[in-house]
Amino acid sequence: MEDAVNEYLLSFIDPKDKLILEMEDYAKENHVPIMDRLGMEFMLQFLRLIGPKSILELGTAIGYSSIRMMQAIPNSRIVTVERNRERYEKALEYIERSPVKERISVIYGDALETGEQVEEHGTFDVIFIDAAKGQYRRFFDLYEPLLNPGGVIISDNVMYHGLVTTKEKIENRRTRGLIRRIKTYNEWLMNHEGYDTTIFPIGDGVAVSKKRG
Repeated sequence: MEDAVNEYLLSFIDPKDKLILEMEDYAKENHVPIMDRLGMEFMLQFLRLIGPKSILELGTAIGYSSIRMMQAIPNSRIVTVERNRERYEKALEYIERSPVKERISVIYGDALETGEQVEEHGTFDVIFIDAAKGQYRRFFDLYEPLLNPGGVIISDNVMYHGLVTTKEKIENRRTRGLIRRIKTYNEWLMNHEGYDTTIFPIGDGVAVSKKRG
């Protein structure tokens, strides 16, 4: 049933932008993790509703999400961080070809070490966490002070291919440890006194946390 529902919803999503289609093909061929179409459409619609002026993205990959977000929100700007050199350079290449390039700033480095560089760009209405899954709590703690009052933190992949709910034993030790960290993050996030959080079972699981006050 779930596959049929997803297939039905995907039938309405048909990106016409040639650059976006090229990026999706590149990501598939080169095993680059980008947000799937359903998750992306959900996030873009959410961003259209709240109309953020500034976004921080942790985990640029090849620039897919950055470009999509700037296309959807004409009056916004984004700062995005990527630690993988090859992906960073590919992102620069794609962004340079995009008409929204003037509103995208890319920082090369590990997001756990780029706090000062990010801070130079000011504060943000939205923080999108889509980098190393086992470090989400540290990313949250590091960059949360840069979130404006009433701002939103979006965490992607919080269901991790559905493995956070599996009852079966996960054989791979590294994967088992990662799942444990994601589950711990989800529980911590849902009980955070400073945020109201909802986890949406869309794409690979998207947590939306709104700052109180």
